[in-house]
Amino acid sequence: MIINFQHIKQSFGANEVLTDVTFEIKPGERVGLIGRNGTGKSTVLKLIIGSLQPEQGQIAIGKNTRIGFLAQSPEYDAEMSVYEVLEQCFQEIKKWQQQLEQLEEKMSDPVNAENNTLNQLMLEYGKLQVKFEEAGGYQISSRIDGIANGLGITADYYPRPFSSLSGGEKTKVGLAALLLTQPDVLLLDEPTNHLDMSSIEWLETFLNNYKGTVMVISHDRYFLDRVITKIIELEDGEAVTYQTNYTGYQKEKESRLLSEFANYQEQQKKIKKMQESIKQLIEWGNSTPPNPGFHRRAASMQKALDRMIKLKPPILERKKINLHLEQSDRSGKQVISLEGISKSYADRSLFSQVSARLFYGDRIVLMGKNGCGKSTLLKLILDQENPDHGEIHLGSRVDIGYLSQDSAPLKSAQTVLQYFRTELNMEEGEARKQLAKFLFYASDVFKKISSLSGGEWSRLQLALLMYQKPNLLLLDEPTNHLDIDSREALEEALEEFPGTLLAISHDRYFINRLAHKVWVLAQGEVTAYLGNYNDYLEQKNKPIIKIVGKTDSPENIANKRGQQVKTSVSKAENPCQAATQLEKEITALEQQILDIEAQMSDPAISCDSSKLAAFQHERETIEVRLNLLYDKWIFYLN
Repeated sequence: MIINFQHIKQSFGANEVLTDVTFEIKPGERVGLIGRNGTGKSTVLKLIIGSLQPEQGQIAIGKNTRIGFLAQSPEYDAEMSVYEVLEQCFQEIKKWQQQLEQLEEKMSDPVNAENNTLNQLMLEYGKLQVKFEEAGGYQISSRIDGIANGLGITADYYPRPFSSLSGGEKTKVGLAALLLTQPDVLLLDEPTNHLDMSSIEWLETFLNNYKGTVMVISHDRYFLDRVITKIIELEDGEAVTYQTNYTGYQKEKESRLLSEFANYQEQQKKIKKMQESIKQLIEWGNSTPPNPGFHRRAASMQKALDRMIKLKPPILERKKINLHLEQSDRSGKQVISLEGISKSYADRSLFSQVSARLFYGDRIVLMGKNGCGKSTLLKLILDQENPDHGEIHLGSRVDIGYLSQDSAPLKSAQTVLQYFRTELNMEEGEARKQLAKFLFYASDVFKKISSLSGGEWSRLQLALLMYQKPNLLLLDEPTNHLDIDSREALEEALEEFPGTLLAISHDRYFINRLAHKVWVLAQGEVTAYLGNYNDYLEQKNKPIIKIVGKTDSPENIANKRGQQVKTSVSKAENPCQAATQLEKEITALEQQILDIEAQMSDPAISCDSSKLAAFQHERETIEVRLNLLYDKWIFYLN
């Protein structure tokens, strides 16, 4: 075993985090450490690296094992540049390089060439050069570039001070620096939280090919399925090991819980039967005349009952956040209209001439590399920033609910209870009752906002969102800090939400479950793909709808649509009758799309690529017609 935990106990004050944790990890295993927030996952990693010592139990780590650890928020010397952070693991090799250069100078010195020291210098140089080559000294730059580029750290990042980076950028640089050290054991705490999709996919490939041992704390279920071969779950202060990935863990855990529940019920029946027998023996022993033999048998049976190891009742359904998303009023058919939107900062263009429409009931996820402008696009819709060019129109009766990816306000002195009551103008008793639905119990409500973890802040923001009852949700990385149970609760609530959703996310499990369409922001353009993340992977080389096109400007597109609408108006004798007729046509086309989707989900058809392609083409044709009818209908209403 490279790592062995035996009966580890760890507390913080009165809070016992780890009660009796036992597990073992073999060399080369890729282990996922999972559990709810607060179950002690980060504590386990700190125990492995030695920054914490266990109160009880033993930890054994293989001799001469090199351990590399990446915290959620890596920190380095504020004066170090990004490149200095990346090359710091090569310090010893860099010293050898300097020594080689010094030896080269000495060998080129005529004084040394004339005496017998030259042979000695050449011998020393040869030994050091072999050592330098074996350590990969000539590949330092290429190794740094390979790891950095894979994580999206381009050369223009190298001279920047590490302290000037955003949280996500620091995570990527810290991860790159750790991967360059190639330790025997990699310990990663939520490595995918701030990575974009391409960086996550690169990391998955890297870890799958990594020769050492990997232990990852993660709530990214897709990542756990693609990388992990062994799951260790922390629950109720103990650890349970599953020799499988996340999907296999779900099945095995359900089977284990059902088996444990059956064993518990069986034992309870046996206990009840023994208790009844003891009671009966005592009654017989007390009858006239008294019979001491019955009392001895009852006492013997009681001892056997006392010695029995009592099984704990398994918890089949644990408490989750109680999230129900409703809308106070539905919006109009067209929710958002982006017409030729452009945005730049200094000399850097994020996107140019973006035109798109969001309709009531849409479930759209926006993807793209870090820094491409996804969050900026949401802020433009929220009117928190202004576009350089173009216009943004919100439809009638649109009520926006926004969830940002920012951490809790650091300077706030308010408690959770004060903040919640202030935002919703709610009585204390009712506020505490509602906060309990989001797992803020007892003293939790008196925590300062500034001290909340990322997961706690996300739960508090979701609680506020639920009581706003918006009909349009703009969510920026909503699952980033949530544990798996809270992610599932959010997904269930969004599935039932009747309004419109536009979310930024790199959580592929989340996207697969919720998205009806994927928007990809890349190279200043947005391209739309019908379906979820898996559908996007299949179709990304064949874009379905180009939301932004360089072949035609938004102005020309708008003019063409305007001419089409004007033509229809001139032919209409009565605008009200025309609008009513359009509503009927729109309803009919929407039903056609639903019918096509139902046919495409038929197992008999889903395996036939030619039929699927035909249905897809038909659906695209109908959607083009439908969007034109929406334009006409809105024109008549105005």
